Amino acid sequence: MYRTDELVHALNVRDLTDPAQGPHAMQLLIADLKTALDNPEEVRHHPLVPVEHNYEHLGYPADAVTRDARYTRYVSETCMLRSHTTAMIPPALRTAVPDVTLLCPGLVYRRDTVDRLHTGTPHQLDVWRISHNEERLEDLIDTVVTTLLPGKRYRTIDAQHPYTTHGKQIDVWHDGQWVEVGECGLAARHVLKHHPHGLAMGLGLDRILMLRKGIPDIRLLRNGDPRIASQMLDLAEYRPISRHPAAIRDISIMAHESEDIETLGDRIRALVPEDVIEEITILGETRTEDLPEHVQRRLEARPGQKNVLIRVTMRAPERTLTDRETNKMRDRLLQGLRATAP
Repeated sequence: MYRTDELVHALNVRDLTDPAQGPHAMQLLIADLKTALDNPEEVRHHPLVPVEHNYEHLGYPADAVTRDARYTRYVSETCMLRSHTTAMIPPALRTAVPDVTLLCPGLVYRRDTVDRLHTGTPHQLDVWRISHNEERLEDLIDTVVTTLLPGKRYRTIDAQHPYTTHGKQIDVWHDGQWVEVGECGLAARHVLKHHPHGLAMGLGLDRILMLRKGIPDIRLLRNGDPRIASQMLDLAEYRPISRHPAAIRDISIMAHESEDIETLGDRIRALVPEDVIEEITILGETRTEDLPEHVQRRLEARPGQKNVLIRVTMRAPERTLTDRETNKMRDRLLQGLRATAP
């Protein structure tokens, strides 16, 4: 369960989609989409949601791996920080009338990898078209992608989601590779309930904005440097500022065998400023029983653990980090990760 200080920190993260928290280019994406969709209605809810809205009402099975406490930010047995904006859909459908397009933007809270494309608090946008008559999913996909990412080539591939049938993943071609930007499908009957027809779509707004403006690093979306922040007020092409050198530190810790890049990344984010950590990479993993005995003794390795060699890449977008700063952060990571090892 979340500690009080962790919950307060999470709830104080600025929601870039919310005009009440200051202007941002992400809001312009939503505004553009509203003009392209039929009868749009924006819905916002507090990020603390009942667990049943996030999982049960959307059809997630009780044993779904995503429900594990390693990945879900539970506040109590019945309450959590939403892991997707789809958690807003079940209550929104109670009062929605057909021929409406629900837009549910906001922050979501996840345990994720640390690199230039991922953050533990990404922004999402759910777009659900509720209608009297059947409508084509392909038409909604085309409208959304061509509005948000004009000129980009896209494709869909089959994918499964608990709250859709005939599910699809949406990929966009960018810099020589396919990049996932969303998922969609026909809204499942167990979610729609009394509504006749529906199309469901969930979009990653951070990634879409990065593709739209040519932003290379997700941390830039929140950066306070005036040279960067001023560029986050429009949808014009991002103009890079001088690139500062990266500082790389390798650390070795003992972790539980079940730990992975997502859970370790979440622990690292809690120990040092997220805007400084550019990427973490696991270079190697060795189970306790495979370590030489003298190494087991030195590391105080226990059964059920593994030795993890982690490479931490640190880079501040607006300045060069000093060796003293990076060494202090390395030491803080070593001490903190060892102290919280399962």
